[in-house]
Amino acid sequence: MAESASGGLDTVLGKAVTILRAFRPDDRAVSLAELVRRTGLHKATVHRLSGALVDNRLLDRVDGGYRPSGGLFELGMLAAPERSLLEVAMPFLQDLYERTHETVHLGVREGHDVVYVAKIGGHRQARAPSRTGGRMPLHCTSIGKALLAHADDELRREVLSGPLERRTPRTIVAPGALRRQLRDVTETGVAFEREESTTGLMCVAAPVLGRDNEALAAISVAGPTGRFRPERFVTQVRAAAAGLGSTLIRRNPLS
Repeated sequence: MAESASGGLDTVLGKAVTILRAFRPDDRAVSLAELVRRTGLHKATVHRLSGALVDNRLLDRVDGGYRPSGGLFELGMLAAPERSLLEVAMPFLQDLYERTHETVHLGVREGHDVVYVAKIGGHRQARAPSRTGGRMPLHCTSIGKALLAHADDELRREVLSGPLERRTPRTIVAPGALRRQLRDVTETGVAFEREESTTGLMCVAAPVLGRDNEALAAISVAGPTGRFRPERFVTQVRAAAAGLGSTLIRRNPLS
């Protein structure tokens, strides 16, 4: 029977994407049986599509199963908005790291999530679940709150009215409390996270604002609770975000 063109798991493309998204950052190789388990697809379908993905250099066949191939990285580098943003942002991120010697993030919003475009850290790097290309919910990260505070009213209503996932005992899941924090972000220009996405991690973030005060991205500095005080880095992170925003506006005067 021909595959339906309706999208999602009813299409060949949807099933292939489901297989690719089944891989996790710490995977070395994933067996066919494990891919079947993770995707819920029929074994024959996973075997056939995995072979096609290998032929197209999106997966490698290795001992023990499959792993993502370099072809995926090449495709990712063609994502023009994120690539151009990163090219402009990198000097600001590197300067912020040199000033703080703490973990520095650059993130953008995608739906109700933060997608991390860059992560810089040295020997004092915080143990954080973030990774370049990874995502976290908006409501429990400092970058997410910085982005959400400057989002349109409809998106804020969607997030505040939907279930707020509790990631740690300190995650803010009360809509009223989150709404008050977002109001503070617009007034102060910075957002804080205090062990809300990960126990033992604290962050401060500032939005990168465009010409119409829309949040193009956000920058954060993170560190462990034992020694990191996010209030100490407000000036540095706000300056980095403002500098990046001004540069983006100059490069795109009509945007």
